[in-house]
Amino acid sequence: MEEQFENYRPLLFSIAYRMLGTAVEAEDMVQEAYLRYQTAQTENIQSHKAFLTTIVTRLCLDHLKSAKAQREVYPGTWLPEPILTEGDNAALLTPEKQLAEYETISMAFLVLLESLTPVERAVFLLREVFDYNYSEIASIIGREESTCRQLFHRAKLHITERRPRFHSTPEEHREMLGKFIMAIQAGEVEGLMNLLAENVMTWVDGGGKARGAAMRPIMGMNNVTRHALSLLPRAPEGSTFETAEVNGRSAIITRVGGTTVLVLMLDVANGKIQNIRMIANPEKLTQL
Repeated sequence: MEEQFENYRPLLFSIAYRMLGTAVEAEDMVQEAYLRYQTAQTENIQSHKAFLTTIVTRLCLDHLKSAKAQREVYPGTWLPEPILTEGDNAALLTPEKQLAEYETISMAFLVLLESLTPVERAVFLLREVFDYNYSEIASIIGREESTCRQLFHRAKLHITERRPRFHSTPEEHREMLGKFIMAIQAGEVEGLMNLLAENVMTWVDGGGKARGAAMRPIMGMNNVTRHALSLLPRAPEGSTFETAEVNGRSAIITRVGGTTVLVLMLDVANGKIQNIRMIANPEKLTQL
């Protein structure tokens, strides 16, 4: 029974992480699913995959109801919890068909999912990312098949309208991140501004715990440039900077004394930086 569960653990984590946007809570949902699985009458289970997917999806839906109230009073900007997606951790995000679309764990995509209702999010992910058919989805979330089709259509339309038309390749993204860091290190105002889209925005998630973290989005090329150029001088003494693959794209991780204090990620489209996302809430950096 335990071996059966472990076979599906990566899939369950992948669903829960995309549903909740935090690795810690996703692990909690997977562990709770395991406890419930242990007490189930296994001889009555026709499909262990469907059974476990149902448990973890419904746990996530219940959790999101309570999380909604918490996020409404969250201090400043709420961003998903970043996770490493290289080395051993990559296996957690490639269930069954070895998902090529790392875009579905990108920070931009996870933020976009937040604009869906919990049940829309569940239907969209199960159908679009994990290839469940509508009859399976209906059984998993306890809705009519026709309702699931409507929910998916609405969610798909919402996501499509808000996704950028053009995406950067991993190589383009890595190159843009390198230019961005070089411009900051050199203090090149003009060089940095040339990298930014005119309506670029910076989002900082400090969770009310990171000193000096912006509580509101920073908008516009001039304001974003000033903020970006202030990062290096304000970095704590002894800070180290490294590049790593986070949520499927190259990102900068800042550490002080071995403790991660900041993750900086970019959204790149049309050859320009569209968004800068910074996670400084220490509770969201423990996995790194």
